[in-house]
Amino acid sequence: MAQQRKAAGDRRAEIRRVALDLFTVHGYEATSLRQIAEQLDITKAALYYHFESKEAIVRSLFEDRLTTLDALIDWAEGQPHSPERSARVAAGWFGLMIDDGLGFARFAIANQAALRDLRPDHGGALDRLQKISSLLAEPGASELDRLKIRMAMMSVNLAVMGSHGLDLTDDEILTAATETASLISPGFPVVVRS
Repeated sequence: MAQQRKAAGDRRAEIRRVALDLFTVHGYEATSLRQIAEQLDITKAALYYHFESKEAIVRSLFEDRLTTLDALIDWAEGQPHSPERSARVAAGWFGLMIDDGLGFARFAIANQAALRDLRPDHGGALDRLQKISSLLAEPGASELDRLKIRMAMMSVNLAVMGSHGLDLTDDEILTAATETASLISPGFPVVVRS
């Protein structure tokens, strides 16, 4: 039974990865469930078993990211402020981009109009950005320092947008984002890709 669940989870992940690629290349509106199924070499019925619509695929991508951020926030709120906690929080934030996140960021940039209607409305990434930036800030940090931390965190998103049309690898984009983050907010924990 556990093997079947793992296989179903693997299939869901594969569906989401392929859908994300197709949505990014062809656009969310122009991509059909039939195209996703064909790309995966499965039937539409098999696809429907995992996701009833394109909207469900996109919502699941959002939900996973928000769940990951919530777990990071919950963990960090239970820890004393320290360089180690800050490093883990920064790594968690950048990890969303590192672990398949550049594809999600590219999708979001390419499909902004569709995303306004599809994103879940319960707190969202902006609230989490504010919470995480507060966790990264030194006790008593000024508002300007807090802004710099938020800007450093957003350097990954900006790097993805700025890299459009450039022949760069994901590693080069993430390195540029990390270097930029440390320039914007000196002391911002350096994120190393393992």
